[in-house]
Amino acid sequence: MALHRLVDCKTIDGTRISALLYTTDEVAPAIIMSHGFNCVKEMALPDVAEAFRSSGYNVLLYDARSVGASGGQPKNLVDPLQMAEDLSDIYTYVAGLPSVDSTSIFLWGLSFGATVSATAAATDRRAKAVVMLCPLFSYVKPEKADQAYAQLIRDRVSRIRGNDPYSIPPFSPKGDNPIGFGGAGGPGGIEAYTFMQAAAERGHPDFRDRITLQTYQKLAMFRPKEYLDMIKAPVMMIIPELDNISPPKEQREAFKRIKSPKKLYDAKGKGHLNIATGDGSTEMVAATVKFLKDVLDGNIE
Repeated sequence: MALHRLVDCKTIDGTRISALLYTTDEVAPAIIMSHGFNCVKEMALPDVAEAFRSSGYNVLLYDARSVGASGGQPKNLVDPLQMAEDLSDIYTYVAGLPSVDSTSIFLWGLSFGATVSATAAATDRRAKAVVMLCPLFSYVKPEKADQAYAQLIRDRVSRIRGNDPYSIPPFSPKGDNPIGFGGAGGPGGIEAYTFMQAAAERGHPDFRDRITLQTYQKLAMFRPKEYLDMIKAPVMMIIPELDNISPPKEQREAFKRIKSPKKLYDAKGKGHLNIATGDGSTEMVAATVKFLKDVLDGNIE
């Protein structure tokens, strides 16, 4: 019997979301997994999804709107606020599955997907809890803003004139990008570039190592920290000690903003890109499963 199957669900505007669904044999809680920036569902996280399924959870691991096999145009326009809205519709789909206990659905997000999950939970109060793994909070470096914004407007003018959306790789070979997010210009940017290159070389289905330039406008207007105190559900934040993409200090400062019951987990010796892959995921999965069980048992204060 296959561990998972490919499914589609629809958002409120009819956009098709492609996902891998892992189901349990009996009615059980579910975890909705939101991936990192511009990542497709086949990258890195299927092993984590299988581990959660082995621990007794239904799991839905999806491609965000315009990314991978999901619908939405233009392709690879990464819009976090739209993705947060879509997550509510994905939640509704999962809640209607016959193997899912609709009162016990958890949001789990990695990096960019962590802040999207938190943003969704700020207004959609159905989630039983939220797990934020190495959340990414800042996107535009002030010294890059003027030049980047001017480039965005030139692209908008070009599109009004009938030209196709301009697209670029999220990270250059030097680990940089026009707005300076994701550890750009330092070791984190190089790590991210290498990770994306590896994904392209592996031939993951529908993966494009490009994003539309207007993605940067969406990121510039995204203020995920401002939503954290709106969350009512319990929150677990997992912070890798050696994170070069999302500074641990900033993650800790953001954690303080959360007013709902919360748990902080320090992942010693782990980085942004190895905490959810290979042997590095074992510790994270165990900590997450314990937190989810505590939530279900009512042991989170």
